[in-house]
Amino acid sequence: MTPTTTPTTPPEFAWDRAEPTSPERRAELLGTPGFGAIYSDHMVTIRWQAERGWHDARVQPLAALSLHPATMAFHYGQTVFEGMKAFWRPGGRRALFRAADHARRFNRSARRMAMPPLPEEDFVAALDALLLADGAWVPPARGHSFYLRPFMIASETHLSNRPAEEYLFALIGGPVRPAFAAEPKPVRLWAATDYIRAAAGGTGEIKCGGNYGGAYLAQRQATANGCDQVVWLDARERRYVEEAGGMNLFFVEAAPGGPRLVTPALSGALLAGITRDSILRLAGRLGYQVTEQPVTLDEWEAGCREGRITEAFATGTAVAIVPVGHVVSTEREWTVGGGKAGPVMSRLREALLDIQYGAAPDEFGWMRVVATEAGDR
Repeated sequence: MTPTTTPTTPPEFAWDRAEPTSPERRAELLGTPGFGAIYSDHMVTIRWQAERGWHDARVQPLAALSLHPATMAFHYGQTVFEGMKAFWRPGGRRALFRAADHARRFNRSARRMAMPPLPEEDFVAALDALLLADGAWVPPARGHSFYLRPFMIASETHLSNRPAEEYLFALIGGPVRPAFAAEPKPVRLWAATDYIRAAAGGTGEIKCGGNYGGAYLAQRQATANGCDQVVWLDARERRYVEEAGGMNLFFVEAAPGGPRLVTPALSGALLAGITRDSILRLAGRLGYQVTEQPVTLDEWEAGCREGRITEAFATGTAVAIVPVGHVVSTEREWTVGGGKAGPVMSRLREALLDIQYGAAPDEFGWMRVVATEAGDR
């Protein structure tokens, strides 16, 4: 039975409350959360079977998963995930950033991997439920947030090479500081020519686990050359700039009508970043010209050396926006924007953070405010 056509809505969540972390210990952890190392008290799970559809929706104490060695996700790579954030608001409220958009992208990933889509309303309900359970874990400091990781795996026990007929959706979360500093310093990027990230028609435009594991060898190469992340080039010609690590790239060009933002067009190999789309829309609202078009590595270098490209930055959920200061390859190296964060990037970053933290009106309808009692249900 094809596991992509039964969007049965799961029942109301069953609640199994965890013994809460003490307020003192939680405050200590919120003070220095790191990134991706601390988790809140609960998790959400929902199961899918070919015969039943989605069922058994639960909020329960965070715990290890018990999986058989023949669980199909281990062998055939049917895994997808999202990364998103919630932000603190005064008065016992928390706000999710672009929850419905993450739900839609999660389902695009699921369909591409022959996995059952989870109805958008149930995806969002799972996010709400975790915030209701663990609202006290959302840090109040600007720049800090509550990172949510929804994921789905093929949970059937079988070794047949086919789409599974059982799946587990799970949601975990925890407090995080920015992946880079609160005022991020410019990163150095390594232009990878030995490896590619994705090709049109593959899985580069979705969030599946193999896309990231397959990038680690090039990332090691970048680190060995004193760089922070990889600049991925296109699979066919190895000329066109695509992404920076797991982030989308933007270039700021000097233009007669004012600064112009250029970003590589979505080609079927690039991930349609939620932050990327947010920056495109914010830039237009702030009066910047915006263009989506191919950019070669040579054009990037020439533009910087000629002073035409004045800034470059990368965007993603983990980093928000981070400036690019240098680009390095086996044959060349150049500086971008004097190696410093530029005014356009800084303005866009602050505008985005103002919306996320409630310091500016949400004219785009991006924030989903969830009323919570800071962890008490």
